Amino acid sequence: MSSSAPSSTWTPEDLRHLDGRRELEIAAPLADGRRGPWTPVWVVVSAGAVFVRTWWRRDTGWYGRAVASRRAFVRVSGDSVEVSVEVVGTDDIDTIDAAYGAKYGITAAASMVTAEAAASTLRLERLLT
Repeated sequence: MSSSAPSSTWTPEDLRHLDGRRELEIAAPLADGRRGPWTPVWVVVSAGAVFVRTWWRRDTGWYGRAVASRRAFVRVSGDSVEVSVEVVGTDDIDTIDAAYGAKYGITAAASMVTAEAAASTLRLERLLT
């Protein structure tokens, strides 16, 4: 994460919950503004920030809609929470790759730490409502 990153809006309880989850359910807005379908994705918490990525980057599906709208919804402790979405690029990518490897195992995470997957890394910030 770059030094210009905003401070996290996640509570310590949120971060513990997300860090303990194998998968996070995420949904991005549809063109008409409705919430799209829930999609399970792997999630990591690193340096107090929440990250997701896709092993296959594309402009469609949850990933494309989240990037285009810069918004998504995630389920945290059973609640639907709106988040902002920021493409990370290569900021601290090694640290985030290491978090994927530590959480999911090097072998299991192999497809999530490729250059293509790493380039799809998104930082999620909880929006205060």
